[in-house]
Amino acid sequence: MLCRMTDPRSRWSMIAVFALLGAVTQVLWVTYAPVTDAAGRYYHVGDGAIGWLANVFPLLYVLLAIPAGIVLDRWFRGGLAAGAVLVAAGALIRLGGDGYAVALAGQLVVAVAQPLVLNAITAVAGRYLAERDRPTGIAIGSASTFAGLIIGFGLGTVFTDDLPTLLLVQAALAVVAALAVMAVLRTPAEHKVETPPAGLGALRVAWSDPFIRWLCALVFVPFGVFVTLSTYAQPLLEPAGVSEETAGLILIANVVAGVVGCAVVPIWANRRGRELPVLTTSLLVTTVACVTLALAPGVVTGFVALTLIGFGLLPALPIVLELTERRAGSSESTAAGLMWLTGNLGGLVVAAVVGVLVDDPTPAFLLLAVLSLLTLPLLRLFSRVSTSEPVPPRTP
Repeated sequence: MLCRMTDPRSRWSMIAVFALLGAVTQVLWVTYAPVTDAAGRYYHVGDGAIGWLANVFPLLYVLLAIPAGIVLDRWFRGGLAAGAVLVAAGALIRLGGDGYAVALAGQLVVAVAQPLVLNAITAVAGRYLAERDRPTGIAIGSASTFAGLIIGFGLGTVFTDDLPTLLLVQAALAVVAALAVMAVLRTPAEHKVETPPAGLGALRVAWSDPFIRWLCALVFVPFGVFVTLSTYAQPLLEPAGVSEETAGLILIANVVAGVVGCAVVPIWANRRGRELPVLTTSLLVTTVACVTLALAPGVVTGFVALTLIGFGLLPALPIVLELTERRAGSSESTAAGLMWLTGNLGGLVVAAVVGVLVDDPTPAFLLLAVLSLLTLPLLRLFSRVSTSEPVPPRTP
């Protein structure tokens, strides 16, 4: 019997190069996070200005998620190629000088590219993999984005005091990834090439389905909790004696656990039809972990709680995207854009609220626990529509 990975109907080369591009996109996003002080000295600006080199990504994603999804549904190869080119272009722009404006311009270009890349996770799997392999492809694509965060922080650690070399290495990675994707895109996809509705038709089709709308509601809190903990874990744990360096190691453990979870949990859940129980378990684990951090914060509880949260929460992304790909048909990229849009909104809103409580960790952690717990009724309601058939949208 041939191994599934050798199925001639599945083009795993596309999954490999797309995973590389997705990882590089995230590497560029967090370029300056691990070298904030060095970057501030290099560009002669404060920490706030350096923070905006990363903050532009979720802000532009909220604005561009739906347009990018529509582009990918109508012109998939052209849209993904444009995303790859913009990723490389943004990385190269950052090499253009030692001024802050140059760095910001490069980050803005990559931020525009990000929705064209990440919205394509489901479409790449749907077009280049046989149906039975698509959950694995979506899991790989999702895991690659989190792996990119690890690589980005690792490169920042290696080149802490040499920002020009850091930018050069990242630009080389971006160019290689873009060229690889362009090369593979020369061969047309063999699967799932339905023609979507023109104009905003893809958005109407996706949003008219209650299944998609409920999925959007479900991703708001998990995304928000993960983004919030990634942003504020260090100051929230600091009163308990957790140093900045230790908090960084805890966050790395959180993301590593998430990458492992993405590679294992969604595939297991799909093969056994256990997606909803897995999502329920991840929310319960997150709730308990946040309560633990509220009542007994510390180095050990920080490592254990955030590692469990990473392993439980991050696999929710590929599970949701796989459910979206299975349901959305020719509007899959637009539907995926809706997921990323609500997820990023969740990150912005929950992080903003917790930011007000950052000097009082106990209520901050309890708030995250309550939000996770309150999402469980939504999951129960979603289960009622999960078996329904899509309802065709009304024609305008």
